[in-house]
Amino acid sequence: MVLSLVKREGKFRLIVSLLSIFLALAVKAEGNRSLGYPYIQNYTKLIYQAGNQNWSVTRGADGVMYYGNSNGLLAFDGNSWQLYPMPHKEIVRAVAADGKGRVYVGGFGEMGYWSYGKDGLFRYTSLVNLVPEQYRPKDEIWKIYTEKDKVYFQSFGSIFIYQNGKIRVVRAEQPYLFLFRAGERYFAEVLSKGLYELKNDSLHFLKNSQKLGRSGVLSVLPFSEGRYLVGTAKEGVFLYDGNDFVPWENEANGYLKAFQLNNGARINKNYYAFGTILNGVVILDKSGKLVHKLNKSSGLQNNTVLNLYTDTTQNLWVGLDNGIDRVEVNSPLYFYFDKAGTFGTVYSSIVHGGKIYLGTNQGLFYSDWNPGKSNAAQNLNFRMIEHSQGQVWELAVLDGELLCGHNEGTFRVEGSELVKVSDIKGGWTIKKLRTDPSVLIQGTYTGLAVYRKDRSGHWAFAHKVEGFSEPSRNVEQDHTGNIWVSHAYKGLFKLSLSQDVRKVVAAKSFDASDGLPGDHKVNISQLFNRLLFSSDSGFYLYDELSSRFSPYTELNSKLGDLAASNRIIPASGKKHWFINHGKVALVDFEKPQAPRINTNQFSILDGRMVQEYESISKISDSIYLISIDDGFVVYNTELKPQMGLVLPPVLIREVADITERPELLSGTGQQEGLELPFEHNNIRFTYALPYYKQASVQFQYFLEGYSKGWSAWGAATQKEFTNLSQGEYGFKVRARINGETITEATLYQFTVLPPWYATWWAFAGYAVLGLGLLWVGRLLYNKKLQRDHQRIEEQMEKEKQEQLRQEAMLHEQKLVKLRNEQLKSELSSKSRELASTALNIVNKNEMLQNISHELNKLQDAEGNRLPEKQLKKIQKIITEGMSSQNDWELFEKSFNETNANYFKKLKEGYPELTPNDLKLCAYLRMNMCSKEIASLLNITVRGVELRRYRLRKKLNMEHDKNLVEFVMEI
Repeated sequence: MVLSLVKREGKFRLIVSLLSIFLALAVKAEGNRSLGYPYIQNYTKLIYQAGNQNWSVTRGADGVMYYGNSNGLLAFDGNSWQLYPMPHKEIVRAVAADGKGRVYVGGFGEMGYWSYGKDGLFRYTSLVNLVPEQYRPKDEIWKIYTEKDKVYFQSFGSIFIYQNGKIRVVRAEQPYLFLFRAGERYFAEVLSKGLYELKNDSLHFLKNSQKLGRSGVLSVLPFSEGRYLVGTAKEGVFLYDGNDFVPWENEANGYLKAFQLNNGARINKNYYAFGTILNGVVILDKSGKLVHKLNKSSGLQNNTVLNLYTDTTQNLWVGLDNGIDRVEVNSPLYFYFDKAGTFGTVYSSIVHGGKIYLGTNQGLFYSDWNPGKSNAAQNLNFRMIEHSQGQVWELAVLDGELLCGHNEGTFRVEGSELVKVSDIKGGWTIKKLRTDPSVLIQGTYTGLAVYRKDRSGHWAFAHKVEGFSEPSRNVEQDHTGNIWVSHAYKGLFKLSLSQDVRKVVAAKSFDASDGLPGDHKVNISQLFNRLLFSSDSGFYLYDELSSRFSPYTELNSKLGDLAASNRIIPASGKKHWFINHGKVALVDFEKPQAPRINTNQFSILDGRMVQEYESISKISDSIYLISIDDGFVVYNTELKPQMGLVLPPVLIREVADITERPELLSGTGQQEGLELPFEHNNIRFTYALPYYKQASVQFQYFLEGYSKGWSAWGAATQKEFTNLSQGEYGFKVRARINGETITEATLYQFTVLPPWYATWWAFAGYAVLGLGLLWVGRLLYNKKLQRDHQRIEEQMEKEKQEQLRQEAMLHEQKLVKLRNEQLKSELSSKSRELASTALNIVNKNEMLQNISHELNKLQDAEGNRLPEKQLKKIQKIITEGMSSQNDWELFEKSFNETNANYFKKLKEGYPELTPNDLKLCAYLRMNMCSKEIASLLNITVRGVELRRYRLRKKLNMEHDKNLVEFVMEI
């Protein structure tokens, strides 16, 4: 039993301890909210294109925001604005959504609701006719509240309760001021009487409500169980516990009285916002501590607040006398903007010695820094430090001293004064050497400078590094002691310094030829004591052995788009800031194989920092100071964003027929059974994501029945499809926020009807037409049979005649064949005869040549040659015998009989041929060799070759063409 009690006591103490720690952290986190202002998104009249005044705000079931505007009902879906004028152009004073698709509105003498019909169009329905005629409103409807089955409309004269298609009226002895809902209870002030509670259609006076004064009750908010905050116009805020009204002690009571409280809203159950007529909004916590004071100087468009509304994501919407604002109250980022343009563009910021310093293009500014003080940001008063005019590049705290890198040199900052340390212009960056922390090295316009501590313990300029004078924007030291310097346009330099750090003893430059992706804008950063070289192509590493650079693939693959970051800044623990050309991310390397990348919280900073000079300094382990163009941002890691938020689905806002001119078919994606005529098969979808925080939103679509897959991600909020075929389609669209979180797909189904020639009645017509055609076809077929029968008989007669003609032709062909065979035989005989004749002539000529040779050898009895005269006589006879014209005529006759018209063709084609050329062609056609031709022509073989050569030229033959083949082809 005792042991059990001891265990229980131990558990109780543990719970108390945990609660104490939690409360301490909570108090600390709440205190940090005062370090800046929440982000305020301004929607100006120029943006939403409607009236100045916005009297009320509500959120529809689909996530669309609606505003009671002086020009009508204004709607905003996160992408575009739409104005819906009232039937008689009334000002919409009150608006409330019932969560079921209806948006109730009220104006002068008018009340009703807007809703989407079955055709998908947004239309207004008036409820005034349901009110008994004597009670119909003749003044403004100021408040509307919806319940499960009831809707309350309140004017100065009456409260109207709409239920089950009927309206009941609750009136009072005196006019009402305003009706308020707080939790499940309704309160209304009756002028000159006090505050009442509305129960069961009747009013019940709340005793002691006269303590609220006569300035008017303008807000009633739930506070805790059974207790409520009651805000009055000029008497402050009271706490009502069910019996009595007592003033609620808070830090803004005097403020609310002076600037006239006008409305209120509860934020996340722990904070209360009150709007004023004269000076914006104040936000208090439950203890009454002032958290934020928001007015025109801190980002609101106007100081007159007509309405406050908190949506499901805890955005605070502010309806103003001129514009609409959205306040991100629960963001861990708090802003301070230089609305008056006091200090220019911020390049560096830091907190040191109870002051915050901003280094800008105009000089060094400072203000007292009291983070624990209520509404600390409101009390910041930045002043320029004397003699600091000019460009400030960097602020750095080193060994407790704040150093300022300036266009005019380097200074030590002591409170609100500057002490000059160096005259070297352009102190871009300064840091300790890793190999000797007692030495500072600084990159300047003209090279490197070295600093050491003087006798008084202050950092003092020692000397410039000799041998290097290039502009040194980024400077880092590697683990071997080398100094790396990046040049904006010349790549990288690796410098080896002397032992006394006075001069460069070795220098090497690197560019694209050494493995870098290029020469321009290669930056240097450190990650876990390792140098990384960044570019648009990703991070690179340097290999000492090969003296070359290579992509850091392992890291690049894990970082995705962040691999192109130009800066890495250490955060707490294993967290690092990655700056990707104006985009900010916090990466946690607790698990190096799967680093956690946080970009969603910082998308609001995209493009707000000075590129290439981004500055993030650590105030504490949980608070960071981020420099932006026109101020600074405080990031508090202890203020966690609201968890468990479910992203809304993408809304299909318009479906339009774009065949001729755009025609709206549906104003919502909820219409069922849309059917498009085939001649109007061109359609456009307009869609939006009702997500209102600052973020990068991209869309992806897929048309079932048409597309092969999802489209690429893009920012476009419209998609057109043209010349769609008949059939059923399903248009899907989804959204992605900051490249990470993806919503569920929204589906819109529709049908493209078939063309008129493919409809059922067209097919019925086709059937009737087909039957008619069959009947006509049958008649035509019978007539055709008759004509075919007659034609067949005629055809048979023709075929008979044709057969006879064919038989005659066959007989004639046989005769022709016989004649041809006879001719072939004769031709063969002639050819043999021609060959024989030619051969005989050749033989004769050869014999005569032999006789001629033998005659030259003959001798008489005494051994002397025969007389020359006798030999010439005999030779003449032999020569005449060899050149006999009769031989040629005999040969020519036989040749012409075998090769009809051959010589005629030759003469026609080649008229310059001589008779001897014709003879040579004939002999060549007989395929005789040169020796035989020489015998026939009674010339030498050499003479034959010469004649062949001349003949080739006369025949214009190509060089590689065979003469015999050419002659045979003629």
